[in-house]
Amino acid sequence: MDRKIRIIIAKPGLDGHDRGAKVMASAFRDAGMEVIYLGLRQTPQMIVDAALQEDADVIALGILSGAHMTLFPKTLELMRENGVDDVLLTGGGIIPGKDMGKLKEMGVGELFGPGTPTGDIVEYVRNWVEENRAD
Repeated sequence: MDRKIRIIIAKPGLDGHDRGAKVMASAFRDAGMEVIYLGLRQTPQMIVDAALQEDADVIALGILSGAHMTLFPKTLELMRENGVDDVLLTGGGIIPGKDMGKLKEMGVGELFGPGTPTGDIVEYVRNWVEENRAD
């Protein structure tokens, strides 16, 4: 890939806690990726629209509100409806393991909980993009 990896980071829903999202935005930026940080209170439609406009490789959602079983599937549905099916949907937050499994079955990528080393997440994203996105 000749250009920088482009990653959308967003906090969907009403969750107002964005420290983790900001930490990951910095980690991705420091790893040489182009970060588009959408901030708080984004709708799945706003997130998918931004991914289309920015030609994103990755959408990363931070969810601490417990709404992960609504927000991830809705975002995935809108991605598919808009032909954004070659973009990784990943994220993190407080997500029980059984829900992580269900979301992965639906097509969501790896999900990361609190305490995951930022380097592990950066490496996962970089590897996914190198394997799945061609320019």
